[in-house]
Amino acid sequence: MKINSKTKIELYYQTLRIRLIEEAIAKEYSKQEMRCPIHLSVGQESVAVAVCSNLKKNDLVVSSHRAHAHYISKGGSIKKMIAELYLKNTGCSKGRTGSMHLNDRSVGFVASIPIVASNIPIAVGLAKSIKMKKENKIVVVFFGEAATEEGVFFESINFAQLFQLPIMFICENNGYSVYSSKDLRFPKSRDNCKIVSGFGLKSIKLDGSQLEKNYKIISEASNMARKNKPVYIELETYRFLEHCGPNNDDKLNYRSKNEILNWKKKDPINVYKNTLLKKNIIKNDLIDIFEKKIKKEINSAFKFAKISNYPIYDKKRFMDL
Repeated sequence: MKINSKTKIELYYQTLRIRLIEEAIAKEYSKQEMRCPIHLSVGQESVAVAVCSNLKKNDLVVSSHRAHAHYISKGGSIKKMIAELYLKNTGCSKGRTGSMHLNDRSVGFVASIPIVASNIPIAVGLAKSIKMKKENKIVVVFFGEAATEEGVFFESINFAQLFQLPIMFICENNGYSVYSSKDLRFPKSRDNCKIVSGFGLKSIKLDGSQLEKNYKIISEASNMARKNKPVYIELETYRFLEHCGPNNDDKLNYRSKNEILNWKKKDPINVYKNTLLKKNIIKNDLIDIFEKKIKKEINSAFKFAKISNYPIYDKKRFMDL
């Protein structure tokens, strides 16, 4: 599969856009006006872009607690997302839920569900419905490697394979469940891809920082899912900020300085930018234009959120949940 220059630039733009949005949220969060927990995607953006750039508008995405990048990549409005973080009635969830429960059915973003692994069987149920109705779309479910420790993960994998469902399981393996390294939770011999392949699914392990390569491979995987062949993809990635919140937590020392430094050297945005610059596919002038355009969009989204009204109590307010 060959990727033209226009697509390469778009992949970079979408990844940069998420990074700048997340950094803006981190900056504004300290003002204590967003009264909901946030789990930022800084460092993990390229996973969402590589996956969602291969999806159609009517394809469905189910996410977890760290959902901003998935929501944005699937086409969700950042005005509505920022408004939701401020719990305003113009938010994508009408100000009822905050960061961990985003949803926008108009772009195929079904929901972000923060209880670890609980989103996986819901996504499988959606895929079952799609197949029963003979609809031309697929489901993508995002989760962290900690979700693979739950029994429902294996039940869902088994069910998807048994009924040959149109679904892609995307494991964002950032190596940590809050402060607990997977090395403390997984036996050294454990390999999720081998485990899942034992159920008969196509299982792929990728370096999450390789945006263009992953885009190509996931394109092929999505075509398999469209033929009712479920796929499991595990992408090794890394969150640069704390588990929950806008700050660094390096001082806690649950991650070594060398580990953090090595992953930041692999920052997918910088790696891909430098690759495109080296190949003369993009110029610094265009990158500057992108940054100004995105920052203008972000400023507009925050202004929209701040002037929006808070919800008014209504007994019918939660009837559509």
